[in-house]
Amino acid sequence: MARFLCHSEKSFRFWIFFMLGRNKSDSGQVLSGMKAKHQRYEALVKAFHADIYRYAFWLIKDQSIAEDVVQETFLRAWRSLDALNDEKAAKSWLITILRRENARRFERKQLDTVDIDDCHIQDDTQHADGDLKDRELQRLLGGLSLEYREPLILQLLFGFSGEEIANQLGLNKNTVMTRLFRARNQLKEALEKQNEQRGRVNG
Repeated sequence: MARFLCHSEKSFRFWIFFMLGRNKSDSGQVLSGMKAKHQRYEALVKAFHADIYRYAFWLIKDQSIAEDVVQETFLRAWRSLDALNDEKAAKSWLITILRRENARRFERKQLDTVDIDDCHIQDDTQHADGDLKDRELQRLLGGLSLEYREPLILQLLFGFSGEEIANQLGLNKNTVMTRLFRARNQLKEALEKQNEQRGRVNG
């Protein structure tokens, strides 16, 4: 009986040490996984933050709100990072998250419409060169309705094809191409009208 208890005690101790060792190993794996996730997230932010902010700013037309939406976008990206299986799709993935965050913003509070003449758009990202023509383009883009502005921004900023824009916005390609065509025509008309007004002032 004593020999059985002794054997049982040894077995119990072995089991305890085995479990402790396994838990230590599991903890190490968890820490290693968290470190890898942090590194992956930091690389994601470094690679795409400027472009995502630029897109948000041109889309929303308000620097403060754009910053808030981008912050929420990357917060959700961190929480859902394991869902990103293809690094090549990271930019489209982030844009999708941002669009959803922007939609939630409208659900929470319907903002007042801002007159385009009172909206002075300034792009503070590292990609902006502060050129007058660039600011004029931003102002003219801001005058387009969202359904025309959004696909055109995706094309101008990211070089997305019609098919890629269609996938991003959940539309068919023909609809996207029609909106791009109309958006460019509206921009052209707005630019011509602006030049005419300047000509009358200078004349």
